Amino acid sequence: MSDLRSIGFRTVDEFTLGDLDTIWNILRGDSAIDWRRLHLADRYDAEEFLRVQEFHPEDPLDAARLDAIKREAIDYLRRNYEYPIPGPIASGSVESLLGVASGRGHRQVCACVILKVMHIIHHLQGRELLFSLPLSDAQVFQYVEAKIFRVMGEMLSSGLPIVQFKGGRKTRDSLYTKLLSKSETIAAQIYDKLRFRIVTRGPEDVLPVLNYLSRRLFPFNYVIPNESKNTLVNPRDLIEKHPHLAALFDHPDSHIRKDAVAQLVDNRFSAPSYRVIHFVVDLPVRLPREVLDRAPETVRSLGPVVFVLTEFQIVDQVTDSQNDTGAASHHEYKERQREAVRERLRLARPRGSRYTRPPPPRR
Repeated sequence: MSDLRSIGFRTVDEFTLGDLDTIWNILRGDSAIDWRRLHLADRYDAEEFLRVQEFHPEDPLDAARLDAIKREAIDYLRRNYEYPIPGPIASGSVESLLGVASGRGHRQVCACVILKVMHIIHHLQGRELLFSLPLSDAQVFQYVEAKIFRVMGEMLSSGLPIVQFKGGRKTRDSLYTKLLSKSETIAAQIYDKLRFRIVTRGPEDVLPVLNYLSRRLFPFNYVIPNESKNTLVNPRDLIEKHPHLAALFDHPDSHIRKDAVAQLVDNRFSAPSYRVIHFVVDLPVRLPREVLDRAPETVRSLGPVVFVLTEFQIVDQVTDSQNDTGAASHHEYKERQREAVRERLRLARPRGSRYTRPPPPRR
């Protein structure tokens, strides 16, 4: 474990308030716009936070890009709300802004407000860049997969407690079936065109792996609100096993809502026994220079980062095996989904087929 600590991996007993807040934001799918404070301890934490957003703090072009986003956020606040911003906040670097946002007082509040607006500006500009580039979905997905495989490869080679990693692109037939079985038949509402599953060695490894991923692969602030489902981890059980977490849950600076309980998956095709942590990230991906050089001149100022919706699932090895049996299995799930399509399209079932009715909705 000492070697893992050297790369920033922490067990549950080593979690800080920032770790727990970040994890719970992912588990519940809450919005970072509602956060009141960051929990970055030092400049190293601030640079780590920027790197997972796909900024390179040591790169002068990235530093200029961050400063431009910050100026746009300040101009927006002054233009629309006449928001007063102290001179040191307006003139300081983004790294220093992150430090102030982790402190206290009026300047801390001001720093958080600016960062929230920066979050929105960066996201919108990344989306605009993606739509302006001559790239197909397949090409974009290649860049996403390359990033994820690189980070996961580093995690596996470092000896993190991961026993399986799998995933990729949803097939066309799966997309057709999903849309035909849903009441919302709009392709833009499918969040799992790219999906990845991570299986940890034991239940005690799930949250530490999730915490590590949030600092190396996807930033917590781009987890899609209201798209997280957690049927695996209950905070009451967690506190019983790790009493030191009770103080973190009740800390006045914590963003954890007091009604934070394990959520039932609302997918009507999932069996009641199915257990998993599931969430969707608008994953920031840094594009190669040769791709950006082909972009129209009008979008060159938008930076090198695009955002791509990506689904992640995390589960421990024993639970993953249990999920693959009986009504919770993927085969049974797909059969219930296909049956919904048959009923919706009024298709006759093949002779001799076995009908599996979807489980009743939970209340």
